[in-house]
Amino acid sequence: MDCSLLRSLINRYCAGEENWVDSRTIYIGHREPPSGTDAYIPQRYPDNRIVSSKYTFWNFVPKNLFEQFRRIANFYFLIIFLVQLIIDTPTSPITSGLPLFFVITVTAVKQGYEDWLRHKADNAVNQCPVHIIQHGKVVRKQSRKLRVGDIVLVKEDETFPCDLIFLSSSREDGTCFVTTASLDGESSHKTYYAVQDTKAFRTEQEVDTINATIECEQPQSDLYKYVGRINIYQDRDEPTARPLGSENLLLRGATLKNTEHIFAVVIYTGMETKMALNYQSKSQKRSAVEKSMNTYLIVYLCILISKAMINTVMKYVWQSDPNRDEPFYNHKTDSERQRNTLLKVITDFLAFMVLFNYIIPVSMYVTVEMQKFLGSYFITWDDDMFDSELGEGALVNTSDLNEELGQIEYVFTDKTGTLTENNMEFIECCVDGHVYVPDAICNGQILTGTVGMDMIDSSPGAGGKEREELFFRALCLCHTVQVKEEESVDGIKKGLQPCGKSSSVYISSSPDEVALVEGMKRLGFTYLRLKDNHMEILNRDDDIERFELMEVLSFDSVRRRMSVIVKSSTGEYYLFCKGADSSIFPRVIKGKVDQVRARVEHNAVEGLRTLCVAYKTLAQDEYESVCKQINTAKLALHDRDKKLAEAFDVIERDLILLGATAVEDRLQDKAADTIESLHKAGMKVWVLTGDKMETAAATCYACKLFHRNTQILELTTKRTEEQSLHDVLFDLSKTVLRHCGSLTRDTVSGLSHDVPDYGLIIDGATLSSVMKPTEEGSSGNYKEIFLEICRNCSAVLCCRMAPLQKAQIVKMIKTSKEHPITLAIGDGANDVSMILEAHVGIGIMGKEGRQAARNSDYAIPKFKHLKKMLLVHGHYYYIRISELVQYFFYKNVCFIFPQFLYQFFCGFSQQPLYDTAYLTLYNISFTSLPILLYSLIEQHVNMDILKRDPSLYRDIAKNSLLRWRVFIYWTLLGVFDAVVFFFGAYFLFDNTTFTSNGQMFGNWTFGTLVFTVLVFTVTLKLALDTQYWTWINHFVIWGSLLFYIIFSLLWGGIIWPFLNYQRMYYVFMQMLSSGPAWLGIILLITISLIPDMLKKVICRQLWPTSAERIQAKRQCLSVEPSTIFMLSQTSSSISF
Repeated sequence: MDCSLLRSLINRYCAGEENWVDSRTIYIGHREPPSGTDAYIPQRYPDNRIVSSKYTFWNFVPKNLFEQFRRIANFYFLIIFLVQLIIDTPTSPITSGLPLFFVITVTAVKQGYEDWLRHKADNAVNQCPVHIIQHGKVVRKQSRKLRVGDIVLVKEDETFPCDLIFLSSSREDGTCFVTTASLDGESSHKTYYAVQDTKAFRTEQEVDTINATIECEQPQSDLYKYVGRINIYQDRDEPTARPLGSENLLLRGATLKNTEHIFAVVIYTGMETKMALNYQSKSQKRSAVEKSMNTYLIVYLCILISKAMINTVMKYVWQSDPNRDEPFYNHKTDSERQRNTLLKVITDFLAFMVLFNYIIPVSMYVTVEMQKFLGSYFITWDDDMFDSELGEGALVNTSDLNEELGQIEYVFTDKTGTLTENNMEFIECCVDGHVYVPDAICNGQILTGTVGMDMIDSSPGAGGKEREELFFRALCLCHTVQVKEEESVDGIKKGLQPCGKSSSVYISSSPDEVALVEGMKRLGFTYLRLKDNHMEILNRDDDIERFELMEVLSFDSVRRRMSVIVKSSTGEYYLFCKGADSSIFPRVIKGKVDQVRARVEHNAVEGLRTLCVAYKTLAQDEYESVCKQINTAKLALHDRDKKLAEAFDVIERDLILLGATAVEDRLQDKAADTIESLHKAGMKVWVLTGDKMETAAATCYACKLFHRNTQILELTTKRTEEQSLHDVLFDLSKTVLRHCGSLTRDTVSGLSHDVPDYGLIIDGATLSSVMKPTEEGSSGNYKEIFLEICRNCSAVLCCRMAPLQKAQIVKMIKTSKEHPITLAIGDGANDVSMILEAHVGIGIMGKEGRQAARNSDYAIPKFKHLKKMLLVHGHYYYIRISELVQYFFYKNVCFIFPQFLYQFFCGFSQQPLYDTAYLTLYNISFTSLPILLYSLIEQHVNMDILKRDPSLYRDIAKNSLLRWRVFIYWTLLGVFDAVVFFFGAYFLFDNTTFTSNGQMFGNWTFGTLVFTVLVFTVTLKLALDTQYWTWINHFVIWGSLLFYIIFSLLWGGIIWPFLNYQRMYYVFMQMLSSGPAWLGIILLITISLIPDMLKKVICRQLWPTSAERIQAKRQCLSVEPSTIFMLSQTSSSISF
């Protein structure tokens, strides 16, 4: 065997992290390079399968069982079941085994079904057909079989099956248009460029002849970064090397648009693609309620162990008297006398544990699972959350987190497609202080030209007219808009000639650019096309003007502007520049800056997106110098971006200001109302977007995340270049903490507007610096300062975020010292990471694919549906399940504590107080249905009031109904009721002439009396807690009590005499034949319920909650019809 091959295999499969190389070599078409060049070393890469599922056929049973037995209750009941199997215990193993088996099975089936759906979705993606080039022919194969180095043919509207390097296109200029909506949330078209030396290879046969290798970095998650080079082997010996950047990289999940087809080579596959690297692993999410349940179970487990230990000790104390240990009627055998004392103690301890184990309610988990599963259908069935456009309603992908919807403290939302519809509309432009509105109405007539709302002069004048036209030409030329000659084009589109002259539409990587070019068309200047590197526009006189496009200075988030250099038909060179006001005004040396700035500020306050436009003329020698600077920077292999930025900075100076524009990004319906309601409910809303800062900030103003009086704090790359990150953080910290105390007070009172309202803006690059450990190890310190700043800001905007950074933000807040409950909502694959990281993930079924909806916990059609999901459904779910949990612990304390007291009266003999049938059916039949129904349909406050008054959400915040104070109250109430049951019955039995014929009752009658009072008390307690009564409540509550009576008669052999079970035969009937027993049952039930009723009355009068005040108002309204009539007349002025 070849030693080199053995060595490579050992390195590949056995080497550790230290042997990891930072680059890979890819052979295009798996073609070996010419002899005499680098050695051909084929490398092994993963296949192209995507895996989002959690289980496989082989690991489902062990992995699912392991996860389920991580639950304290499940593990505990498994131990109890095994103990019952091993030793002789007072109760049968079936009493623990059957409920446990039922819980495990139901949960496994539910989780297995959910994972099967994920498998199904994965298979649909992995088996999708793709076309590759083999031996000059197009061959079809499944996506999962793609290998690194394959040449792929992708047609229009197809999604890229993996990460590709763009080789050639059907377009002559070697470009293609792509939408990356599912990756970075931007549904606009982006332009990508083929490798310069391969764009001429346009047929399958020609592409198959390419002999080249690609050297590039190993897979990494940054969507916006790619470094590589291609070595093309031609006739000469030395290969031609060309740099590769992100403009050549086509990412998995993006879609080819407005290009007939392209050829590209596979570089990253499967779970190594950038989209997959930005996915978080899907982990089991657990709600705060479930964590509280586990904590309470530990407390009750300690109580159980204490009870067992007390009884074990007391048993041996009691038996220390020989007459009690071995009475004359129960002599021990020799084997019993010789048994090891320690073994006897352990056996007795375990027997007491089994006897009292019903204090840990296994049926609670069954009921909780059923409540979550059935309760989730209320979201699915909600007609208010049905979207007629999509024809779909809300979906529940996992029902484990229903109650968590009522505990949200932080909401992290995407912007594009989540808050906005991504539809831009041109509103106005301002030239030298004159405002122009397209299609404005004047004297009842629509003016399709321009209308000036003059701020300075009554008319622009002759010179003004020339500047006005120069402004319009600047906007028609300074852009990257493409024109498509087709009827229907997906993405950003506007009709060029609606009157039938042409069916062209505008397409661009920026929706703003389309809106601006479309706005200029409405103002009389129409951009026609880019042909042979010449841009053509149609002016007001219907004359075509041609400008040669010399250079494009592309937009970037640091410069916040873009420019073009064009040459007019008269030979003049112009540089037209447009960008954010903060990046244009400092570079302007001439123009009406004050007037334009005033209009820009006015539009910003209105929530419009503004851009400023400027220009300068270039002489021939100036242009040649500029061209040389740009080309030198473009050819740089290292620090290319930095050198280009330096060149652009030198060129874009000494500008003349022309004017500004205003564009509106349409928000989704009721997005602003939803965010306002979430704020009133006490939630903090953060916007995490991959978009530009200016775009995102404008949207935040429009959706009322930022208000007019909000003081914006910037933590961005631009600011950290001027100051060190350390200084910027401490400056911001001083600013917000100076008003920290008063801000907190006034935020609560909501009365003062004098205290500054802060909003923070941070970008992805700065966030990386904050999170990155420094040499001094001060990252933790930076992170804490950043968190402190965020806590004191009413809203936070994070822009230019990579998908993984979104998840890091969510994780940072989630793991902060307060451990708040987080929710993430988005609509694209770029949001999947944060959706998986947050406590609750919600996907929007938008235009950007279904990746977010498929990986989320819940899916809704529109952002506005989040309001009802949280404020109504979340509120109800939490209230219901909180009562369910506390009620289960309460009724089990009532159930088992009398059993504990009974041991003091039966010589600690482990004698059960209740019959086996009652022990088994208490939680399964007699008391289970009423609480299950309560937890499904209870409405303590009307849902319309919950929507109208979001502040009610604050009443249940921070797990308020499952705090220790409430838990202890329920436990003490259960102990009190248990003492009343037991000793009340005991004192009644103290009368030896209990029955009319003088017959004495036995221990089974005593236990049945206690059990009867118990069942009636806990059921009536729930009836008293019920606010929302329906016929179903009446049927289930009274039906459960009736079922108990019928069963007891049947079990006692009264109805069916053949059930003459000797222990319980005629016991129930004999008890009911006694008048004192009837009186005792009624009296004990009343005494048990009085303390809780008193507590409720006193608390409602002295310390009512918001919900209780509303309940009191509803009762008043139901009593006073006249008041109802008045309310109907003035409903708009009444606030609940």
